[in-house]
Amino acid sequence: MSLARACEILGVNESTVRRWADAGEIQMFRTPGGHRRFDEADLVGLVERGAQRPNREIESATVTRIRRELHSTQAEPQWYRDTNEDERDALRPLGRRLVQIVDDYVAKRGDRGGLEREVSEIGAEYGAELRRRGMPLAQAVQAFTFFRRALDQTAKQLAARSNMSADESALAREQIAILADRVLLSLTSVYDSRTDSTRRQAPPADR
Repeated sequence: MSLARACEILGVNESTVRRWADAGEIQMFRTPGGHRRFDEADLVGLVERGAQRPNREIESATVTRIRRELHSTQAEPQWYRDTNEDERDALRPLGRRLVQIVDDYVAKRGDRGGLEREVSEIGAEYGAELRRRGMPLAQAVQAFTFFRRALDQTAKQLAARSNMSADESALAREQIAILADRVLLSLTSVYDSRTDSTRRQAPPADR
C-alpha cells in the first residue's frame, strides 16, 4: 500500500512513517521507481498491538491533564470555547503525536534529530490548520501555551512521583522546552508567511 494509506492506518504523518520504516520498526519495500510501499496486514497488526508499546508516562499523564482541564467548566479557556468540534477533531491527532514525540525525546527513544525535525513539522501543520480556520495568531499562541503548561506541570508531577533528582528533573523540563520552542517558532512562522505575502500583494499607496 502507499505511504498515504499507511499514514491513515497508523494515524501519524508521513515523516513519522518514513522514520519508523527507516528504523526497521515497520516493514517496507521500494518499487523500481523508488516509492515506499507497506504491508497492510503488518500495519494493522501494529495498531492492534498498540497496548504493548513502551510505557509512555508523559504521554498518558499529559493527555489526562489536558482533558481534565478542558472539560472543567470553570477552567475552559476562551480559545477552546471559540473552536467547534470539527476543528478540535482536526487538531487532536497532531496534539497526540506531539505528546508522543516529547515522551520519546525525554525517554531517549528514537533519533533525536528526527524527533526535533518532526515537532517543527507538526508546529507548521498546526499553524496552517489554525490559520486556514481563521483563528487569530494571538488565540493560536494561547492554545499552544495552554498545551505547554500542561506538559511542564506533568513533567514536574512525574519527577516528584519517580523520585528523580533535581538535575534529572531540570534536564527533562529543559528538553520539553526545547521541543516546545520549535513548535511555537514553526507555528508562528506560518502566520508570518501569510503576512509577508499580503504585504507583497498590497498595491502601492497613492502619493
